Amino acid sequence: MKSKKLPLRQLIPVIVVILTVVFIWLCTSENDLKNELAESTGNTTESLLVKVTTEERTDAETTVHKSTLEETSSEMSASEETSEHKSETEGNVNLESTTIQNSQTKPPEIQTTEIVTSPNTEPPEPTTATETLQPPVLSDNGIFSGYYAAATARMQTMTTDEKIGQMLFARCPSGNAAEIARQYHIGGYVLFGRDFQGKTAEEVKNNISSYRTSQEIPMVIATDEEGGRVVRVSSNPLLSDEAFSSPRDIFNSGGMELIKSKEVKKAEMLSGLYIDTNFAPVCDISVNESDFMYPRSLGQNAGTTADFVRSVTQISQSKGVSAALKHFPGYGNNIDTHTGIAVDTRDYNTFVNNDFIPFQAGIQSGVHLVMVSHNIVNCMDSTKPASISKPVHNILRNELGFTGIIVTDDLSMDAIKLYSGEYPPTVTAVLAGNDMLIISDIDASFNEIKNAVNNGTIEQGVIDRAVVRILAWKYAKGLM
Repeated sequence: MKSKKLPLRQLIPVIVVILTVVFIWLCTSENDLKNELAESTGNTTESLLVKVTTEERTDAETTVHKSTLEETSSEMSASEETSEHKSETEGNVNLESTTIQNSQTKPPEIQTTEIVTSPNTEPPEPTTATETLQPPVLSDNGIFSGYYAAATARMQTMTTDEKIGQMLFARCPSGNAAEIARQYHIGGYVLFGRDFQGKTAEEVKNNISSYRTSQEIPMVIATDEEGGRVVRVSSNPLLSDEAFSSPRDIFNSGGMELIKSKEVKKAEMLSGLYIDTNFAPVCDISVNESDFMYPRSLGQNAGTTADFVRSVTQISQSKGVSAALKHFPGYGNNIDTHTGIAVDTRDYNTFVNNDFIPFQAGIQSGVHLVMVSHNIVNCMDSTKPASISKPVHNILRNELGFTGIIVTDDLSMDAIKLYSGEYPPTVTAVLAGNDMLIISDIDASFNEIKNAVNNGTIEQGVIDRAVVRILAWKYAKGLM
């Protein structure tokens, strides 16, 4: 049977249907492929973006981390440079383990497992006991202020007995001096002629060494080596090849240059014997031969006396011997206060324009001590001798700007005993503002001050301030 062929026009619809189906299938497949490609490409792009973002954040964090480390390192370097500069400026001082000036706080540790996003602006926590101490008791910008912090730290570890002992500048006992120094925690001994008489240099040095090593805080050792009438040391030919002449005689024979050369020799003699403080120069102005103070003074006007005081102060202290200006506020033509009271009736302008000038020269030269006389100076305080007068001490501190150690003249002098009021002279002297008291009766003086502290007559803060200044002086001298 023959097959029957369909006409072409009947096949056209069939072909169209087939082509339509193929076209639709091709379009569907193409869209699926595009979607798959787009989805695949989108995932890859997102992955790349995430990677780039992560790397950028890591780089930024690393940069901040590095910056923080660099800043911390820079702060440590600056701190070390400051500490080194401070040590060089203040000198080689052997401080205790509680020394504040040279202690440094450790910077906070940076954990490498954590990301630092910003510099640490919080102050580091204190790591040592010294960093939790109270501010220094004294806040003035004084000549010993670089040592106030260390002195405050040390003072806070001391008992009341130890503090009181530091304020005593005692006449050296004739026997058991080292044991007595240890018992009363004496701040300093004053050596007189008997302490040098007939002794060799080695004997003097051995004695002084025994005093200093008898207690934890070394004492200062002082004497009066003015020249002329007052030569405690050089009067002994075993200690000096000459007894020093008075400043007036030296000046009259060779002027200021000869005074300077003699002062160098004197300071080196004292320092060589372990004596670190000299109660000189005499700043008193006296041009009248009948005055009690004339033989001990330069015998010149205020300006020349000021030059003398300035030279002696600078030379003595450059050799390690602290100078002490005396006798504030100026002795004038008054009588001897060792045996009776002297009343000065001059007006205040006389002191400002005359007597104060040599003292100001010494203070401006950085003198360590000023000794106050027992004269009653009516224009400053008509009721009490200067050594126990608060108004006089206020003038020395506030008007003349003295920030060092104020020390009394010897409180055993007759002139002082009848004018101290309701309290013993030692107590009145502390209340007036003295840092150290020259005394002869150690036991009585110690107990008088202690009783006054215990009953509230002397506030603890008054003692603390004096002791901080004394300790700062000792740090500055290299004794501590």
